[in-house]
Amino acid sequence: MSGEIKLSAVISIRNEEKQLADCLERLTFADEIVVLLDKCGDGSEDIARKFTGRVFKGAWDTEGRRRNAGIEACQGEWIFEIDADERVPEALAGEIRGVVETSPYDWHEILVDNYIGGKLIRWGWGCSFGKAAYPGLFRKGVKVWGGQRVHPRLQWSGRKGPMLKNRLDHLVDRGVSDMLKRLDSYSSARAKDLRDMGEIGSLANNVRRVFSRFFKCYVMRKGYREGAYGFLIALFAGLYPLLSHLKAKVKEEE
Repeated sequence: MSGEIKLSAVISIRNEEKQLADCLERLTFADEIVVLLDKCGDGSEDIARKFTGRVFKGAWDTEGRRRNAGIEACQGEWIFEIDADERVPEALAGEIRGVVETSPYDWHEILVDNYIGGKLIRWGWGCSFGKAAYPGLFRKGVKVWGGQRVHPRLQWSGRKGPMLKNRLDHLVDRGVSDMLKRLDSYSSARAKDLRDMGEIGSLANNVRRVFSRFFKCYVMRKGYREGAYGFLIALFAGLYPLLSHLKAKVKEEE
């Protein structure tokens, strides 16, 4: 590989020592690996430095600002963004290298295979409670995250290219207990964002969203094909905005 940095792989984390090495060892196809450590108090730094010298430490108050800092630290023309609970299969690594060498476009989405407790759950994801695909490969400068704590909004420039054919593996949850913890964490962070924006919404509207979002995940996105997990994904996707609203409302009334 030449000294030119064509592709940077970036990961921004907080206390991920249990799964960081498994993620980083699959990123050697990139010209550089950038690891951003956000208020880490475990062994994540020691693990990261076994794979790269491009390790940056700091403290960020929102997910969006942390992700932007990681992107800014990258030196590559192209950036591949990944999380600690995600794994890059060999076929996807090869496809990414091919895209960055030949693509006339500015960003591409990557399909995701989500696993719960080792079981592949492909149907029903969406509505802020999981992702079936994400815009993870892009030229530097075309993708900017918003300042929100959870599910930050994205601002784009440039042209969108075709979706990649190979899939990323996402070890999203170990089981139902993890799904519940994630719903609680997401809705708590979202409640803070709602209060910051001064737009907590109405109870009636968020109750309606329980049903519309459930229908979208369970029926339109075929979550019914996944049995009990598909039902839970759709249910939690529906409950997410309602719980966020209620947590924001309770805090407002304190």
